[in-house]
Amino acid sequence: MVENKTKFYPNCDSNVWLRSCEVEVTDPLDGLITGEFPSWLQGALLRNGPGSLKVGSMRFQHLFDSSALLHRFCIHNGHVTYQCRFLQSNTYKKNHAANRIVVAEFGTAAVPDPCHTIFHRIAALFKPGESISDNAMISLYPFGDEIYAFTEGPVIHRIDPVTLDTMERRNLTESVALVNHTSHPHVTSSGDVYNVGMSVVRGRLRHVVVKFPFTEKGDMFAEAHIVASLKPRLSMNPAYMHTFGVTENYFVILEQPLSVSLVGLVKGQLTNQPLSSSLHWYPEQETHIVLLGRKSGKEERRYRTETLFFLHIINCFERDGNVVVDVCAYKDAKVIDAMYIHAIESMQSNADYAEWFRGRPKRLEMSLAAPPLTRVEPKLLADLGCETPRIHYDLHNGRAYRYFYAISSDVDAENPGSIIKVDTVTGETKSWWDKDCYPSEPIFVPSPQAKEEDEGVVLSALVSGADECEVCLLLLDARELRERARAYFRTPSPAPKCLHGWFLPASRE
Repeated sequence: MVENKTKFYPNCDSNVWLRSCEVEVTDPLDGLITGEFPSWLQGALLRNGPGSLKVGSMRFQHLFDSSALLHRFCIHNGHVTYQCRFLQSNTYKKNHAANRIVVAEFGTAAVPDPCHTIFHRIAALFKPGESISDNAMISLYPFGDEIYAFTEGPVIHRIDPVTLDTMERRNLTESVALVNHTSHPHVTSSGDVYNVGMSVVRGRLRHVVVKFPFTEKGDMFAEAHIVASLKPRLSMNPAYMHTFGVTENYFVILEQPLSVSLVGLVKGQLTNQPLSSSLHWYPEQETHIVLLGRKSGKEERRYRTETLFFLHIINCFERDGNVVVDVCAYKDAKVIDAMYIHAIESMQSNADYAEWFRGRPKRLEMSLAAPPLTRVEPKLLADLGCETPRIHYDLHNGRAYRYFYAISSDVDAENPGSIIKVDTVTGETKSWWDKDCYPSEPIFVPSPQAKEEDEGVVLSALVSGADECEVCLLLLDARELRERARAYFRTPSPAPKCLHGWFLPASRE
């Protein structure tokens, strides 16, 4: 235990990331309400994220490995209820049947299975949807009237948006031969869904954009097809991608210097090693911004910028002959290391830990008339850390916008558990915080007949540092970032901090 006098980050309680839920909440809990939830706000905020670091006597080694826990806050006539359920993935079932970790994760090696010979492991290389973890604990997205849980592997899970039951398992290698994809697809106003992944095209591994066409009565997955592709800059070391961007005419791909070694990936699968063992950071490589034509399906523009790492793109859009890309940028990929459990546990004695998380929102603006590989200098949007950014998505995704909302990533800040709002035009920032409260990704919900971009509310799930069995739903006025209401819940076991989610209006539930 680190004494208080040696704590580098006394205002930050990292234990909120280390909790393990032990009891699901299947019957909705009623919230204790302070303030008032507006009468027009009717629906459910669905959340996904790390739920339990424990399997028997074993423990996962990275935050991305924790068993997926789904959350539901239902808002109805000013009342709020809460539920949580574990995603019943094949990985979850196998681990709990064996009472140990038998499937390798992002940062955790698996216990060797004596029944699986080297021949079984070689055969598994050709079935990535079945051989790698399907613990989809990152995000939730709608496909038509269905909701799916995502991670970066090729398997997604359909969930019941009311009960949180796991309903269906979709292996996308069977739809479009994806061996992986990002955790953040884009849902368009027409209902079509796009995502970027890796696939074998004419015998070669390519980054591909896949379209899942919206259909009211058909199967969006049966109609899925590749609409654009890109040869990786390093053919045997394709860039790691957690998100991508879309504008009116382009798909926006950032090829960063964090790469996945294909040789390392194969070696890791044969030896039950974690995926992270195949990642390699190339500090001498610049980051490339690639524009794939939405009509041509081909690379049409390529630019370069400083060496940077990113997880989340904030938004992209076209303006006056330029393409603008806003991104939460880091100088390197140490933030991945910062999410190892041993790093979180020892952060208070690690003087470098805050720098590992020192991300900043930056803007890259590229002229469509510029020569190939023109170097672009990033512009700082705000001098504060931010992660899990969200915008007024329905109206401004892929279009010019002004505001985004995020949570603080500065663990050494006076109030590290902050929600921030950034005005990308003026650089003005607003923030909300409360003592010992740790919010998740802020979700913007527009008010009916809203006339301004920020006219509405922001929803966020809160956990408490002091009380591990308290979870809240926070409601802020989006314009001033002022608290309007909160719903408190007492959970029967620890409430972990979640990652990403989606708001479903009552008409969509």
